Amino acid sequence: MPNIGVPGGKTVAHGGDLSAVRRRHPGAPQPWIDLSTGINPLPYPVADLPADAWSRLPSHDAAQALIAAAARRYRCAPDQLVAAPGTQALIQILPRLVARSRVAIVGPTYAEHELSWRRHGHDVTVVADLEAADVVVAVNPDNPTGRLMSTQALRGIAARLLVVDEAFIDLLPTEASLAGDLPDNAIVLRSFGKTYGLAGVRLGFAIAPAPLAQRLREDLGPWAVSGPALSIGATALADDAWLHETATRLAGDVRKLDALLASAGFAILGGTPLFRLASHPEAREKVEDLARQGIHVRAFADRPTCLRFGLPGGDEEFRRLSAALQVPQKVR
Repeated sequence: MPNIGVPGGKTVAHGGDLSAVRRRHPGAPQPWIDLSTGINPLPYPVADLPADAWSRLPSHDAAQALIAAAARRYRCAPDQLVAAPGTQALIQILPRLVARSRVAIVGPTYAEHELSWRRHGHDVTVVADLEAADVVVAVNPDNPTGRLMSTQALRGIAARLLVVDEAFIDLLPTEASLAGDLPDNAIVLRSFGKTYGLAGVRLGFAIAPAPLAQRLREDLGPWAVSGPALSIGATALADDAWLHETATRLAGDVRKLDALLASAGFAILGGTPLFRLASHPEAREKVEDLARQGIHVRAFADRPTCLRFGLPGGDEEFRRLSAALQVPQKVR
C-alpha cells in the first residue's frame, strides 16, 4: 500500500506486512488485526480448484475466459485487456513503453509509480493537480486520500501517455472509470485483489488501445498469470450478486468506521469504500497504542498526523478496534 513520497532509498515501505510490528509487540493479543491495507477483509469465497489448475501450464482457453469476464466487468473490448500477475508488475513495465520523458505524477500518492518511472531514467515531478506533460500518471481514486478526479478532467489533459491507476474504483459508479470509453492515449490499471479480498492471487489488468495492449502482452511474456488465478478471477469477475452485496456491506462498514474514529478524536480526511484516511494530533502514539492491542494501521513518514485504516472484518474486529481506541495512552 502507499508510502507518500519516494524515500531516498531504492525501496518503498508498504502496509500488509505484520513481521516488524509483531517483533516490537510480542505480547500483543492474538490474532492480529491488520488494518494497514486497503484490501476487502471478507474475501470472495474460492471454491476448490481442479487438480490440473495446479499441475498444468495455464491454458489459452482459461486465459480467454478470464479476459471475457474482465471485459464484461470493466466494459471494454477484449483486445484492449491485458492480464498480469498483479498491477504492480504492470507499473514496473509501463516506463519502458516510452523514451525518456517528462512525467507528471499527481500526488503525493502510491509511491511505486514515481519510483518506477525514476528508475527508468525519466524526468519525474510530483504535482498537486493534473497538468500537461509527456506522460501523466494519476491514481483515481487516490490512495490514500480518496480524491476522485472526473473523467472529463482526465480526458482534457494533454499528454502523449495518460496512465490512470483505478485500483480502488470497483465499488464506485461505473461512470467514474475511463475504462468503458478509453481515450486513445490512455492506459487504465485495474486491480483484482483489493475489492475481491484476494491479494495473494496476484492478478491485475491493463486496459489500453489494442497496439499498446499487445506490446504489454509481449513484455509480460507467456503464462504471465497462473492457472489458479485465471480460474478464480474468471469466476469472481462474473459474479454480479456477490459484488452488489459486498458494496452494500462495505458502505455500512465505512459509516461505522467513520463514526468510531470520530468518537476517538480523529478527523476523517477522505478515503474509499475500502479504507479511510484520518488525522489525529497524537497519531504516532495512537499507532503504538493500537499495536499493543494487536491492531496494525498504516502510518506515513511525511504526514506524521495521518493514519490510514482499512475496514475491520466483522463485528468482533470492530469491537476490538473500538476498545483499543478508548485505551488511555501509557505515561511516557
